[in-house]
Amino acid sequence: MKRRNFIAAVTTTAALGGLSACSKATEQCSDTSGTTKQKVIKWKMVTTWPKNFQGLGEGAEFLARIINKMSGGRLQVKVYGSGELVPALQTFDAVSQGTAQMGHGASYYWKGKMPAAPFFTTVPFGLTVSEIQGWLLKGGGYELWRELYKPFGVRPFVAGNTGVQMAGWFNKEIHSLDDIKGLKMRIPGLGGEVLRRAGGTPVLIPGSEVFTALETGAVDAAEWVGPYNDLAMGLYKAAKYYYYPGWHEPGTSAEALVNQQAFDALPEDLQLIVEQACHAASLDMQADFTAKNNASLQVLVEQHQVQLRKLPDDVLIKLREISEQVVTESAQKNELGKRILKSFNSYKKQVRAWNEISEGAYLDSLRLSK
Repeated sequence: MKRRNFIAAVTTTAALGGLSACSKATEQCSDTSGTTKQKVIKWKMVTTWPKNFQGLGEGAEFLARIINKMSGGRLQVKVYGSGELVPALQTFDAVSQGTAQMGHGASYYWKGKMPAAPFFTTVPFGLTVSEIQGWLLKGGGYELWRELYKPFGVRPFVAGNTGVQMAGWFNKEIHSLDDIKGLKMRIPGLGGEVLRRAGGTPVLIPGSEVFTALETGAVDAAEWVGPYNDLAMGLYKAAKYYYYPGWHEPGTSAEALVNQQAFDALPEDLQLIVEQACHAASLDMQADFTAKNNASLQVLVEQHQVQLRKLPDDVLIKLREISEQVVTESAQKNELGKRILKSFNSYKKQVRAWNEISEGAYLDSLRLSK
């Protein structure tokens, strides 16, 4: 080899050796295999839903999966169904206390702690799915929600929506308000209080216990979600009559709960990933229910002979009248509740005015005879 070529070869080898040494020293640069050492953060997510349950349980799994992928494996979330780590209705406490860094549920389950909490899931005769999304993200709802949860060390995110739900499953027909009196019904949130004032008896039990309670007669009626979830739950085996509309849950948001200390410990990019993953999961769940509800309803009616019924107008009118009182009273406990109610009602008034001449008018036009 000529001396000139030999010197060039030695110089190149030395340079490459220096780059390799730099890689080993900093542990930040990629080596020739493209691998980089990085810290992995592992979180637990507890939920109010049965493990992998269609729609809601799958929504929690979807959220965990995309956080894992979007973070490149730096933040790994493992999902625990209701009862696996903590009981369903202890999800909020588990996140607040740091037993789990994350949770997935619905805010109206926590109205015993915070009377205004149901506003961020749904309230009777309240906002539809598009309306509540608008209030939370663009109408000041998010800021109020975070203020409400702050004393518990929990940061909330919207992470799903079922759309308008069904009124529920009944073992007897509802012809008038008299049929509501004495009725034991599984129904959460403010809808339960409305039922109580209408003469019924509300019962709050987690989703995993709904079928058994209805089948054994522990309750006379039960609401869960809608056709897609209710078919999977097999509720048609426990009750004959399926009523609509879902006056108590016109647009039901699911929530992701994050322990505030755990969230604050994340680097800024992972915080943004958690936030945007929740929003993506919200859209995905909404699309899932929209796409599958009607096909599931057809199966219930045509294959399982479920009796589909509409609640009588006089019943709906009375329930709405009571609902206005209950919703207002629920927010009068403290100054923050009053601000939440004011924001909610102000937003509902202006968005409903638009919807009446947009979606409402369009849907009415489809009913016109040709």
